[in-house]
Amino acid sequence: GLGVWGWQRAAMAASEEGEEEEEELRQRFMAPPVSGLRELRRRRRELRSRMELLIMETQAEVCRALAALDPGATFAVDTWERKEGGGGISCVLQDGEVFEKAGVNVSVVFGLLSEEAARQMRSRGKSLKAKDGKLPFCAMGVSSVIHPKNPHVPTMHFNYRYFEIEEADGTKQWWFGGGTDLTPTYLNEEDAVHFHKTLKEACDKHDVKLYPKYKKWCDDYFYIKHRGERRGIGGIFFDDLDSPSKEEVFQFVKSCAKAVVPCYIPIVKRHCHDSFTPEEKLWQQLRRGRYVEFNLVYDRGTKFGLLTPGSRIESILMSLPLTARWEYMHTPPERSKEAEILEVLRNPKDWVH
Repeated sequence: GLGVWGWQRAAMAASEEGEEEEEELRQRFMAPPVSGLRELRRRRRELRSRMELLIMETQAEVCRALAALDPGATFAVDTWERKEGGGGISCVLQDGEVFEKAGVNVSVVFGLLSEEAARQMRSRGKSLKAKDGKLPFCAMGVSSVIHPKNPHVPTMHFNYRYFEIEEADGTKQWWFGGGTDLTPTYLNEEDAVHFHKTLKEACDKHDVKLYPKYKKWCDDYFYIKHRGERRGIGGIFFDDLDSPSKEEVFQFVKSCAKAVVPCYIPIVKRHCHDSFTPEEKLWQQLRRGRYVEFNLVYDRGTKFGLLTPGSRIESILMSLPLTARWEYMHTPPERSKEAEILEVLRNPKDWVH
């Protein structure tokens, strides 16, 4: 065998490797990955592992970029476990100088799909063949909503996710979904153009047909039917993406995730110290009310989360702002800055041509 010295050397090497791993974790991520770094390394060629590493890296990149703009504030990092399988990491910053509330969540969950969740998927045209009424699934994603204090800094949301379901005969159905969108309180054309152009560049690397298609999908998806207006000025949105190939879709999703910081952070920097009036703050609170209405009434991710047994409600409702307001029959004056944004929310614009 190895002999005493050999064993000691091996043990020391293993312990050093463990320490190096810990250090790498601290530098790369906000918390250890749900599946564990060792397991992810062991299965690093599998797409599930690569996607988990991507969402962990995205979470850390975004949190660090936000923290750099709001030095007095810190992210609370919560690691949670789901007894049915999996868990997640919620990073939330509250009551900073720049951000009223910013949350960046990662979740990696697996187990059996609830009947209600399966029904919701079938209603979208998924043919899911269950075995004895059971559908094993794995879902993972990173999602974030950022609500700044200053009414001249827009709210931003992004989400990128991967889903896998095993059917009765053992075949696996998989798809990706996601998007990034902007919700300003006041319209700033320069910001809107920068945001959309950055997302268009990320899409164009893969196929020039993607941006116009996913921009329209975004405008259609974030629609508050009972108000007849969009939640914001859009961005990109897609779901059930399973072609041309797993690798190509993954690379596309990676480009979109990497575009989050450059599409948004420059806008925050430009406006976080702008002066604002009490009237502008009030309008921001009313627009936040609309945000809440969309998320609680229409958002599919929120609905899925609420229908998944053992899901963490605090993480699902992280998207809600700290403060919002609903005034009875509030209408802004004609030709005001407030009326200007409403016009764009009712009739989406092309920002890149």
